[in-house]
Amino acid sequence: MNRETETPAPGPPVLGVAGRSNSGKTTLIERLVPVLKARGLSVAVIKHAAHGFDMDRPGKDSFRHMTAGAYGVAVASPGALAVVKRTPGEADPLALAAAFFPEADLILLEGYKRLAAPKIEVLGFSPPPPPPACEGDPLLLALVFPGPVPDAGLPVFSPDEPERLADWITATILPRPPAR
Repeated sequence: MNRETETPAPGPPVLGVAGRSNSGKTTLIERLVPVLKARGLSVAVIKHAAHGFDMDRPGKDSFRHMTAGAYGVAVASPGALAVVKRTPGEADPLALAAAFFPEADLILLEGYKRLAAPKIEVLGFSPPPPPPACEGDPLLLALVFPGPVPDAGLPVFSPDEPERLADWITATILPRPPAR
C-alpha cells in the first residue's frame, strides 16, 4: 500500500517526533508532555529503540523468566504495568498505540522517521540547522530548531517554547469536538 491509500490504525491521534540521533527528541518530549498535561490532555509516548533495549536487570525475576525462554513477561504493580515480549520483527507503533493507550488523547512516537504518520522533526539545538532527515516526506508537518531555518517551507518551533508547539499540536493534530 502507498501512503495515500493506507488506513491508519484505529486509536488516539499520533504525532511522530523524528530526528537524527542525539538531535534532542527526548528533551523536546520532556518539555512538551508537562505542557500538554497541564492542558488536561492524557499523553503517552512510544519510543523507537532501533538498536534494541533491556528493560530489566540480571538477577531480577522477570529477567530470569526471559532468560529461561519465556517469549513474554508482564510485571504488574498497583500503579504500573510493564510488558516485554519477543517479536519476530518490529512492532507496528500505530497498533501499539491503539492496543495499549486507547484512552490517551495523544500518542507521541519518538523516532520512527520512516513511519507513515504525521510528524515533526527536531533538527538539533545548535546552528547551523542540518537538512531534515525526513525531507520530502509529505507527512512532515513542522520543524523544531532554536533559530531560523532558511527555506523551511514548514512552521518552525523553538525547543525552548513548548507552549507554542503545544498550541500548534492542539490546533492541528487533535480532533475537534463535533459541532453542535
